[in-house]
Amino acid sequence: MPSRIEDYALIGDGQTAALVARDGSVDWLCWPRFDAPACFAALLGTRDHGRWQIAPAGEVSQVRRRYREGTLILETDFDTPTGSVTLVDFMPLRNGWSEMIRVVIGKSGSVDMKMDMILRFDYGSAVPWVTRLPDDSGLRAVAGPDMVTLRTPVDLIGVNLHTEATFRVDAGQTVPFTLAYTPSHQSPPPAGNALNALAKTETYWREWSNRSTVSGRYAEPIQRSLITLKALAYEPTGGIVAAPTTSLPEAIGGTRNWDYRYCWLRDATITLLALMRCGYYDEASQWRDWLSRAIAGSPEQLRIMYGLAGERRLPEWEVAWLPGYENSAPVRIGNQAVDQLQLDVYGEVMNALHVARAGGLPADEASWPIQVALVEHLGKIWTQPDEGIWEVRGGRQNFTFSKVMAWVAVDRAICSAERFGVEGPLDKWRQMRAKIHADVCSNAWNSKLQSFTQAYNGHTLDASLLLIPQLGFLPATDPRVRGTIEAIERELTDGGLVLRYRTEHTADGLPPGEGTFLACSFWMADALKLIGRREDASALFERLLALRNDVGLLAEEYDVVRKRQVGNFPQAFSHVSLVNTGLNLMRHEQEIARAAGQPADAAAA
Repeated sequence: MPSRIEDYALIGDGQTAALVARDGSVDWLCWPRFDAPACFAALLGTRDHGRWQIAPAGEVSQVRRRYREGTLILETDFDTPTGSVTLVDFMPLRNGWSEMIRVVIGKSGSVDMKMDMILRFDYGSAVPWVTRLPDDSGLRAVAGPDMVTLRTPVDLIGVNLHTEATFRVDAGQTVPFTLAYTPSHQSPPPAGNALNALAKTETYWREWSNRSTVSGRYAEPIQRSLITLKALAYEPTGGIVAAPTTSLPEAIGGTRNWDYRYCWLRDATITLLALMRCGYYDEASQWRDWLSRAIAGSPEQLRIMYGLAGERRLPEWEVAWLPGYENSAPVRIGNQAVDQLQLDVYGEVMNALHVARAGGLPADEASWPIQVALVEHLGKIWTQPDEGIWEVRGGRQNFTFSKVMAWVAVDRAICSAERFGVEGPLDKWRQMRAKIHADVCSNAWNSKLQSFTQAYNGHTLDASLLLIPQLGFLPATDPRVRGTIEAIERELTDGGLVLRYRTEHTADGLPPGEGTFLACSFWMADALKLIGRREDASALFERLLALRNDVGLLAEEYDVVRKRQVGNFPQAFSHVSLVNTGLNLMRHEQEIARAAGQPADAAAA
């Protein structure tokens, strides 16, 4: 059985990522990129579907782990009755191939260690042919188009389709293991120096982290989230995947299991805001450029998500031979939601590109004609029902948030034209903006609930409506905004955390049941701050920070009954929401400090 989701840590090289458990087991790794078939898939199956463990051979009295400060280098300390060792896990930047390096460092005494590797390509279905390298420095494993080489000074043996090793590490001794991926038609990559690679990798990450402009009370969790977002960015194109995993369940044992190894337009605005607010303009520019390329083309063909390079076809299929995380089936590859109509993405695109202009990113006016075409197309379809922000599979509805975001799309087009001098039919757009606004206020407000509802003329709530004041649709002082926030707080929370919606009350085409949605809880903290409940906002944010695992990572959701993280992991949407909410709360503290004549960082320290 795999570890708990929160027992994993992330390492990566800007093109793929691996999850490492507290017991030293790598249970998930896709090579050569995020969305490739996995060669370690124990996370979604059994150990025989692929894993790689390095750990003490005997009793372990204590395990501690951490990232090296400002880096994505993971260190796990194992204390045993005979001594202590540290396992260092990282992926160096690519030099024509991808590598994962594991270094065992003796700290005290003498520790007997074991290594067990089960390589299985194509999501655990393909057993490779394993041979020794010509220089006898390790092994080569080949299956179809894929090849992996393992180099180490330790003697390796094959046992029942496993690769195993036992070795002893004394204080001061270092034992490296280097696993490299290349296409099988190429020669194996040359041997390298693991410690040199470690030093270069540490330098890279520390230099990147030092570019951050964040300081104050929440600087540490914000910076860890930024590093996580950087790790989820596909370096060749700038696209940021929602998560490096697929099919981690939103409810243990349930069927709400989706492939998140793609780039959602919905994440664009908050990601751009987070990166620019923290000083990462290069990454923000790369993400904006990916967005501009992805949406290029006929407006009616706009997708809600794309592949790492902007691919539009992401066919969904089920992996029958994998039982899923803790028997949460099915395991899905691809995502059929790519073909859904979700009107909110028009607003996300227009908002993101407006934010990029306002934030001072280098001009990309080549995208403006595409934006004009998008708004013109939206004028023809905004009245249609759609599948909405949560990608329901139970049929289209007139979702309120979709209409609000249609308003945002037109509003941001108007704002860009007025502020930056780009041309557009402003009178027509202003009329359209007013019409959408009036339509939402007329059809989405429920006077009995004193709240906007999930869909027109409905009776259910939706956490996305917390964003109404942040988007500028209505001010936080509007009693309808306060009523909506308070209704969601009262009726749409579980253990104080926010649900997306009540799955048992919404015809979303799936069995009911999921955890609280962490991004929605961050939205609630922002909403509480906007209506003047700043202490409540800070308390909720502190609680959310406490839900992070021991190395600062968050999944998509949290199960308040089991007290476990659930959903794909780590989740970009959760971490970028953490960044923006933390910055919002610190900005408020700094404003209070300045008003009191104190140094700006005094209240945030």
